[in-house]
Amino acid sequence: MEPEDEPLEVWAARRDRRREADRQITGTRRAVPLTPGPKAAHIDPEGPRVLLERDGHAWVTVGVAANADEARKFLGQPPGLGPTPERHRKP
Repeated sequence: MEPEDEPLEVWAARRDRRREADRQITGTRRAVPLTPGPKAAHIDPEGPRVLLERDGHAWVTVGVAANADEARKFLGQPPGLGPTPERHRKP
């Protein structure tokens, strides 16, 4: 069947399956900043983070980390990750 001959319902079902696959949760642990605003880790590295763990059905709070380095330990990542000055783009 040619793409232009595909019924709209078939295309919509295929699109919905693809979107659902894109939304699948990856990982079982998260660290979310408690400060208001953007949630990127590099924005407030000294701010506290809530530590979440997936129990199979929902995210459950398991603790609070004082800063990004403590949160990285919980996530199993080495502390101090992030861009270095020599890796930034030139102005």
